[in-house]
Amino acid sequence: MAKTTNSPSNDDAKPKRSLFSRKPKAEKATKEPGRLKQLGQVFQMTRRNDPNAVWWMVLAFLGIVAVGLIVGLLINNWITTLLVSIPLGLLAALLILSRRAERAAFKQLEGKPGAAGASMSVLRRGWVLTEQPVAISPRTQDLVFRGIGRPGVVLVTEGPTNRVRPLVDSERRRMSRVLPNVPIHVINAGSGEGQTPLGDVAKKMKKFPKTLNKQEVHAVDMRLSTLGSAKLPIPKGIDPNKARPDRRSMRGR
Repeated sequence: MAKTTNSPSNDDAKPKRSLFSRKPKAEKATKEPGRLKQLGQVFQMTRRNDPNAVWWMVLAFLGIVAVGLIVGLLINNWITTLLVSIPLGLLAALLILSRRAERAAFKQLEGKPGAAGASMSVLRRGWVLTEQPVAISPRTQDLVFRGIGRPGVVLVTEGPTNRVRPLVDSERRRMSRVLPNVPIHVINAGSGEGQTPLGDVAKKMKKFPKTLNKQEVHAVDMRLSTLGSAKLPIPKGIDPNKARPDRRSMRGR
């Protein structure tokens, strides 16, 4: 009579976990790159678009370390001043990288659809920005983006100044029906004559005189929302969300 062997059950086949062993951690589906990797990506992007940035970073680092070393020799304590100046030199190099990375990011956006809207995205608290353009010319593909803040309403255009003017005037009349007493500013973004470079759009918006408080900014946003968001014929290829420069990259983080 043939012998029968009992196959191990599923419970017996599993390795037993001791009382104090840790549970296996679930692997993350998508791992975000670490800060050092992000910093490396920012550095590579900046070096491609602005090769002189590397020399400015090295010059700032060596300059601060040299000053610290000289001061240390004068007070006969160069080791302490050297230990202090090295972190300060690295901080200065990172600040230069942050500024140069911001310029490089805007340089990459020049000439791309939605670049004017992307130039507004670096604004922080206190502003209500539209992700999609509020006015579009289907024939010329000129765009108008809108921002609401304490200075009032700011319209940022994309396209030649003379050609986009009728589009701006139409949007002004449209908003004046619900905002008769709110100032409306216009910024012509671009690299042409009389236009504001992309990197200076946000700075210019913040320099406008402040006439509204936080509650009034919210009220203006609510009034403009009553105008409705008509489905605009957005030209192919425009995606302001993808066109936005990375804030962490521009800060060097």
